[in-house]
Amino acid sequence: MSRSSARAHAGQDRASLYAEITDRIIAELEAGRLPWIQPWGASGNGAAVGMPKNAATGRRYSGINVLILWGTVIERGYSGQAWLTFRQALGLGGNVRKGERGTTGVYADRFVPEAERERAGRDGDEPSAIPFLKRFTVFNTDQCEGLPDTIASTATPVPEGLILPQAEALIRASGADIRIGGDRAFYSVIGDFIQVPPPQAYFDPVNWHRTALHELGHWSGAAHRLARDMSGGFGSANYAKEELVAEMTAAFLCASFGIVPTVRHADYIGSWLEVLGDDDRAIIRAASAASKAANYLLAFRADEGEPEAASGLVNPASAPESERTAGVP
Repeated sequence: MSRSSARAHAGQDRASLYAEITDRIIAELEAGRLPWIQPWGASGNGAAVGMPKNAATGRRYSGINVLILWGTVIERGYSGQAWLTFRQALGLGGNVRKGERGTTGVYADRFVPEAERERAGRDGDEPSAIPFLKRFTVFNTDQCEGLPDTIASTATPVPEGLILPQAEALIRASGADIRIGGDRAFYSVIGDFIQVPPPQAYFDPVNWHRTALHELGHWSGAAHRLARDMSGGFGSANYAKEELVAEMTAAFLCASFGIVPTVRHADYIGSWLEVLGDDDRAIIRAASAASKAANYLLAFRADEGEPEAASGLVNPASAPESERTAGVP
């Protein structure tokens, strides 16, 4: 294969990878399943609640890889969220069982086309790199044998009726202006505050935390924080994209705390399908933004070994009706 043919093939592979991932997410949404909550939804497959991580390094996977790996957990009925490459399994004294099929993840890389290098050389400036995705393969620890007993540890889900101190500590430590009242939850872009109904309005206390974490996802996107584009009004593509980011941010945060994620706005599925249909990179950008938001918020978390007390969580107040119209639910 000539060099030019190899570059063309690589370009087609990169394009097909975006389309492949997007088509998979679209198929799930069209079936009424949300990839960021499916692993612990009505399936009852017993998968451990948590963020997928590399069992050898302890590092968590992020962005679209979270959805890919969560999806594989439910599809194949794995019990845990720990993953290894083939070589890592060998390095730990174990091995991948014969006949096991790996899961393809992706990571971002950049390359500079030859024409751009030549242009930069002529103009005397830096060449512009083009971002793209590369593939890697991992295996769930359920697919391996001979691994140390400590490798495939699993987390215990938080009971539905339990108030989780770590979640409360994070919400309080964020310093967000959280106001209790009203009958709906939203983040006011104009006022930079979160409004959430009182905890007693929720059948299970943990649902108050799920809701607050979703709104904190929106809060993280403010111009003086992560500076996401939050300019779109209800029904717009930008609005749907921001809601998608907040949904996944809340799911990532819930999973980090052992809380089973749920969906707050399933009625937006149609809008998300439209966004994904128009741009095969939208879900990858949204998942990346959600990981950044979750990491930003988790940085506020107190020492996990000594969760703070649950007092002083919020500042009860009511939002002016005029500001409620500028909110993002």
